Amino acid sequence: MAAASVPVALAAAAALKAGRWQLYADRHRIHLTPYPRRSCPDCRGEGVWWAGGPFPEMEACGCWSERRELHIRLLPVPAWPDEPPF
Repeated sequence: MAAASVPVALAAAAALKAGRWQLYADRHRIHLTPYPRRSCPDCRGEGVWWAGGPFPEMEACGCWSERRELHIRLLPVPAWPDEPPF
């Protein structure tokens, strides 16, 4: 059973890397966030750039900031107890 899941896990990791996604998973959720594209002509893979003017600010590039984050909820997060344990 474990040997059959290894190729699937490798294929999933390759698809995440090719699609420029970062994976975070625990027992409560799976969270996918996009990375900036290395080939982006605007930010050159940095994901941000400095906007000019008298008060310069960093602006997020659209190559990753306009892509949706994906959240998959697995188990409910337990409620925090109202009383201390002791």
